[in-house]
Amino acid sequence: MYDFVQGPLITIAFLVFVLGLLYQLFQFFRLTRKKEWGRPPLPLESKPEKKTVKTWIAECLASLNGTLWKTDPVLTIVTSVFHVFLILTPLFLLGHNILLKQSWGWSLFSLPETLSDGLTLIVLLCGIYFFCRRLFLARVRAITTIYDYIVLLIAITPFLTGFFAYRQWFDYDTVMMLHILSGNLMLITIPFTKLGHMLFFFLYRFFLGGEYSFLRGSRSW
Repeated sequence: MYDFVQGPLITIAFLVFVLGLLYQLFQFFRLTRKKEWGRPPLPLESKPEKKTVKTWIAECLASLNGTLWKTDPVLTIVTSVFHVFLILTPLFLLGHNILLKQSWGWSLFSLPETLSDGLTLIVLLCGIYFFCRRLFLARVRAITTIYDYIVLLIAITPFLTGFFAYRQWFDYDTVMMLHILSGNLMLITIPFTKLGHMLFFFLYRFFLGGEYSFLRGSRSW
């Protein structure tokens, strides 16, 4: 059982993850269309003003007005940290890269174990913050369903079990089995649940025009 979970199941989960993301990417471009601006062309003698880096940064900062950054900066910071470390920590974890090297013959850069351990702890603390916010903040609790708790649990469990395994708390083999299973479950569910927004966030913000877009956006629903 352990050999299957550590070998073929990881391959299956990775394939579902990649194919699921490609499917969602296909659906995005299928369900959106090229935006028609409906604005008359500029006269031949006039040329559009070139944007400098400073102008682009100013426009991006201006686009934050009325967004979560203005209304709840603490939540914005916690959310940003959570998403960045949720993606980077598993990618550059030494143990994961050792397995990657053994299985496929190549690996990524690995962070020091103590740093990875600290990033894992930060992810867990962010998860606790999200859980408490949904549980105790009335306006958030009113729109929270069991689905939201399940998605949060799926995201946090690989980090919690990895945290336990690194310290060899509880039965090591059982914890490692749960760690691998929860990691595979997370990979499989990312393309088909709310977890997918972590990877599609920038796609939406750059391609779809709207009040929360970073750029003007070239597509619309």
